[in-house]
Amino acid sequence: MNANAHWLDERRAEAANRFAALGLPHRRIEDWKYSDLKTAVGSANDDGAASWTVGNLTDGVELFDLASTAEAPAWVKAHLGTLPQNAMASASFAQARTGLALRVPRNSAAGSVSLEFSGAGSTRALIVLEGGASLTLVETRAGDAFSNVGVEIVIGAHAQLDHVRLAPYARDAVQVEEYAMTVARDGLYRAHLFNGGAKLSRAEFQIALAAQNARAQLSGVSVLADGTHADVTTHIVHAKGHTESTQLFKHVAGGKSRAVYQGRITVEQGADKSDSRQTAKALLMGERAEADLKPELEIFADDVKCAHGAAVGDLDAGSLFYLRARGIPEAEARNMLVRAFLEEAVAEIADETCRATVWQAVEVALPGAMAP
Repeated sequence: MNANAHWLDERRAEAANRFAALGLPHRRIEDWKYSDLKTAVGSANDDGAASWTVGNLTDGVELFDLASTAEAPAWVKAHLGTLPQNAMASASFAQARTGLALRVPRNSAAGSVSLEFSGAGSTRALIVLEGGASLTLVETRAGDAFSNVGVEIVIGAHAQLDHVRLAPYARDAVQVEEYAMTVARDGLYRAHLFNGGAKLSRAEFQIALAAQNARAQLSGVSVLADGTHADVTTHIVHAKGHTESTQLFKHVAGGKSRAVYQGRITVEQGADKSDSRQTAKALLMGERAEADLKPELEIFADDVKCAHGAAVGDLDAGSLFYLRARGIPEAEARNMLVRAFLEEAVAEIADETCRATVWQAVEVALPGAMAP
């Protein structure tokens, strides 16, 4: 990133020290129990520079290249590197030589913007939605090497971000991505995730609902073929009262694959009238497939509504028999039941085009997950 920015050098040095203290995550760390990154990559001290591409920018949306030698805008200096960083977010911030910052001005509708990360190494992104702004961000991942992407998101008052993340099958890749964000009063963050699996794939979300009526709605599907792994880890903090969060994740794991969901909700003291719901379910399509679902609640307030649930199993034998008895071949019947299982999570996507894009990714991945 910008080698001439002294303010940035200071923040990167802090991140480097933090990563040196925390070290590369491994399975003896509780949050990484199901995703042994240290074994997968050996080291996160990389010389690579992952790349990014942005498309469909509308007038008024500001894009700044973090590798530029030009003076960074005030909004970049105000936000870049200021949100909480875990070990891998610290590593990406300290090591990234590339990155972007994108700002949607106050009361502006940016429409749909595409963002692709590719290549090996580290990179960073900063997304800022000022008060009353709206954006649909369609993010894709590409590449078969080790990549570590850190994303900071600032959602202003009455602003709305719809985030569609597509991570297709990448058998040899190790893909780590950390999202840290804050949502202001009456702001809304909606995420819809698809993961086709990799050698190791982890997307971690740290979301602070920082003011009243801030909301976060997350949904996603993982469709995994033999030998792949996908981990979605979330931590949503209800810092103020009258905030709301929902999570719905569905996983289909075939062969010897592993689906992971870890969802922690923290309701801080005084955050009364908070409302939180999280659900995770998985279908295991073979005897060697594994699903680890771990919802958690930490509640320090009294007047709240919080619920969570998790379930792992095979296709319902009664439903399968019902379809077979009506002349539907077994393979077709199983496909129908799997699609019905995933439908609830995909239906959360309000935008028809984005919903169709996610379904297309599901259709591509399902044959691998259901292979005998």
